[in-house]
Amino acid sequence: MTMPRLPREDLTAAMAARRELGPDYDDAFIETVVDRIQEALDTRTPAAAPRARPAAEPARGRQDHSLAMAVVSLLAAIPLSAIAVVNAGLPGLMFALLAIVLVNVTYTFRPR
Repeated sequence: MTMPRLPREDLTAAMAARRELGPDYDDAFIETVVDRIQEALDTRTPAAAPRARPAAEPARGRQDHSLAMAVVSLLAAIPLSAIAVVNAGLPGLMFALLAIVLVNVTYTFRPR
């Protein structure tokens, strides 16, 4: 069963709105985009039978924010890369990107 893709027009409009609003509204923009994606995913699978959750999966009250973490990391990489290159050149860029990767790996393998 193939799932339809998210509406490209919605994502394009969201990115245009983000450019117009500027970096002050990044948190609100990310929350809105993640909510829209979650709504689209929720509407696609309501008829599916609930699947059994493995014991290691988090409880219903806790949410996994992996997508939000990835989006925030990508948004943070842009200014951090620019600052690192201007101040320290290629070694600074490598350090900044390595720090972002380290944060993501730590988040991924954190105890639940």
